[in-house]
Amino acid sequence: MQRFARLYDRLDGTTSTNARVAAMVDYFRDVPAEDGAWAVWCLTGRRLKRLVPSGMLRQWGAEAAGLPHWLLESSYQHVGDLAETLNLLVPEPERTTDAPPLHRLIERDVRPLARLAEDEKRERVLEAWGELRGTERFLYNKLLTGALRVGVSRRLVTRALAELAGIDSGLMAHRLMGDWQPTPGFFRQLLADEADADLDISRPYPFFLASPLESDPARLGPAEAWRAEWKWDGIRAQLIRRDGQTFLWSRGEERLDGRFPEFEREAESLPDGTVLDGEIMAWRDGPLPFAVLQRRIGRKKVGRKTLETAPTAFLAYDLLEMDGEDQRDAVLDERIRRLQTLFDAHPGQRIFRPESVDFEDWDDLPALRASARERGVEGVMLKAADSPYRVGRKRGDWWKWKVEPYTFDGVLLYAQPGHGRRSGLFTDYTFAVHQADALVPVAKAYSGLTQEEIEELDRWIRAHTTDRFGPVRAVEPLQVFELAFEGITRSPRHKSGIAMRFPRIHRWRRDLSVKDADSLDELERLLPDEAKSP
Repeated sequence: MQRFARLYDRLDGTTSTNARVAAMVDYFRDVPAEDGAWAVWCLTGRRLKRLVPSGMLRQWGAEAAGLPHWLLESSYQHVGDLAETLNLLVPEPERTTDAPPLHRLIERDVRPLARLAEDEKRERVLEAWGELRGTERFLYNKLLTGALRVGVSRRLVTRALAELAGIDSGLMAHRLMGDWQPTPGFFRQLLADEADADLDISRPYPFFLASPLESDPARLGPAEAWRAEWKWDGIRAQLIRRDGQTFLWSRGEERLDGRFPEFEREAESLPDGTVLDGEIMAWRDGPLPFAVLQRRIGRKKVGRKTLETAPTAFLAYDLLEMDGEDQRDAVLDERIRRLQTLFDAHPGQRIFRPESVDFEDWDDLPALRASARERGVEGVMLKAADSPYRVGRKRGDWWKWKVEPYTFDGVLLYAQPGHGRRSGLFTDYTFAVHQADALVPVAKAYSGLTQEEIEELDRWIRAHTTDRFGPVRAVEPLQVFELAFEGITRSPRHKSGIAMRFPRIHRWRRDLSVKDADSLDELERLLPDEAKSP
């Protein structure tokens, strides 16, 4: 644990990419495999579920620090991060022994807490606080709350491990995909220099991600060197058929198989050794709104009524594996030709290749892009005809040219502190619009402002607070912001009756007064026709 804490301090103490990679290479070079596996788990963003309720931790922290409960609560609201608050307030021990290794701390002291009674939990936690110091205890607290984030990207972790193993970073990225467990054997396999002949049959490939196109597509070169597709508004996923079994992985590496029986049954007709990259869509003779697909997200068992009202399909737009052979090095045109050959031999109603977007020159694309919303898509994808299937977001070969977002002008009503490095600033905001003579909240947003604007707004919030609700502050309704969002739908769970998709701050409208903000009626006019009131 001491070694992992030193790694965390090195990573936290620099913004240099090379220095962070070097720190991880140094750590993994000498770490025991038992600890290395858990370190990879933590560094790649995997987290244990919350093991102890935060209320219990705050109560025990106040007792251990000899402070009244209200003072710890006040400190927590000021700091904004429970793990850091406890680390600052609970006195450090006069330790005479070394901290346990990372793997032993997690496997012996942390994971078993989930099945213990409250008294036993308390005893174990207080015992750990009495043994761990500084960063070690801070990381322990983060593990307890299920909120450990080390602050390095998965791409950098992959780069460091690949450098140490002496293999291509794409191969390392593939080894890190899927439902692996942090065992010593897995860690040794990660650093092996031979090809992966024994990969788990369910393991997906790393996804290739498109970059936003923010300039004229004509700058990409000759139009004939590019292929266009619709940008579908669904769940990016890989459909895998191997060894007579079907596996479905989301881009976020969540196993989804068993949740979409209508096209998973159809996948049984695909040849073994087939991996398709595509989009899970709500679909009935065409795309349905994303809100329909949301009825299926998170449901492991789907009833007949849901299957009827929210049918889904898998739109396959790339071929990653065929007859058990990796296809990613083939150029796009060849992969698409092979994909079409596959569907010619195995046609399906719920697994199919979507229509391409035909265009002759760049002048044809703006009108096609402008028609995206009426087609139920988000915009246009542009892919180089000679592009291989890469790993991650490599700029240059794949671009997404989305339609302009919806926007509205809203009034700032509430603010609360952020997390991590933003825990000392008010960075999470709630915005409202007019409804009759009142302001009704319609959206929360926490991105879109510059650091200078965040700091300026933080000072304004502190000076114009009218009420407090725990960490949340109500402010004078004076500031207007333009917010952008991707979609809107009815929502009985929200007081306003609507919900927005991906709201974010577009700009601070210092030129507008509160009376200039939009109304709920104006937002409701943006609802899809089927969601509007009769």
